[in-house]
Amino acid sequence: MTAPRSTGLSGVDAQHDFLRARRRAMFARLLARLRGEPDDVGVILPYDEVIEALGFVSERSVGLRVVPLGLIVGTVDRGRDFDRRFRPTSGRVRGRWEHIATAMRRGEAMPPVDLLKVGEIYFVRDGHHRVSVARALGRTDIDAYVAEIVTLVDASRAMKATDLPMKSHERVFFERVPLPEEARSEIALSDPWDYAVLAESIEAWGFRASQDREERLDRVHTASLWLATEYQPVVAMLREGDLVQGCTETEAYMRIAAERYRLLRTHTWTDAVLRRVVDGRRRRRR
Repeated sequence: MTAPRSTGLSGVDAQHDFLRARRRAMFARLLARLRGEPDDVGVILPYDEVIEALGFVSERSVGLRVVPLGLIVGTVDRGRDFDRRFRPTSGRVRGRWEHIATAMRRGEAMPPVDLLKVGEIYFVRDGHHRVSVARALGRTDIDAYVAEIVTLVDASRAMKATDLPMKSHERVFFERVPLPEEARSEIALSDPWDYAVLAESIEAWGFRASQDREERLDRVHTASLWLATEYQPVVAMLREGDLVQGCTETEAYMRIAAERYRLLRTHTWTDAVLRRVVDGRRRRRR
C-alpha cells in the first residue's frame, strides 16, 4: 500500500485517513460477500479462542523486534473495533485513531506495540490503534515487544476463525498421541472426527504392542513406535503403489488399515498381508 497524500495539515489529513480506512473496511466486506467468500475471511482472530483451540504450552519474551504488519491479524481484547487488516470497523475508535495518525504524520516517535506471536501470526496485546494507523499510512512493519507463545498445534498465517474447530480436534489428538513435533505435519485429515478415530486406533495399537513386548508403553513411547514401525512404512508402501489418490496420506493409511482387518482379521503387517491388501485395492480400482 502506498502512503496517502499529504496536504500539510496533519490533523485534517488524519481525519481523511480514518474515513478512507473505514471505507476500505466496508468495501472489503462487500467484495468478500460478492465473491461468496466465508464470512470470517476478514474477521480479526480472537486470541483466547485461538489458544483454546491450539493448546497453550509455554510463553517466553523475545524482546524488541521489527514485525511485518501483514502478519498481525489477531487481538487480545478489541475484536469489535478492527478487521483482520486492522482497518477500523467502528466509529468508537475515531478520536484516538486520528490523534495517533496526526502524531505519526508529524513524525513523532511512537512507543513499540506489545504483541504475542503464535506460530506465524501475531496478536496485539497493546497498540491496536498504532498498528491500524501504521497500516493505513502505508507502512510495512512496526517496532514491537514480542512474547512468543508455544502451542500444541501450530498457527499458520492463513488461519481463519472457522479453522478453530478443526484445530481443536488436532490439539486433542496430539494430547492423546504426543508425536514428536517435527513429525506432526505428517498427520493430515479432512474430517475433524477422524482425529478421534485415529487416536482410538493408535491407543489400541499401543495396547497390543505392550502385550507383545510384555512391557508398559507410555503415550510418548507408543506414539513414536507407532509412527516408525506402523504408519511411516505403510505410507511409504502406499506412495510406491500409487494408492494415495483423492485423499491425504493419513486418510489412505486409515482406509487400508481398516481394509486389512476387514479382509484378514489381523492388526499386523507381513509381506503376505501387504500383497493381499494392495492387490485387492488395485483390483477394486479397475
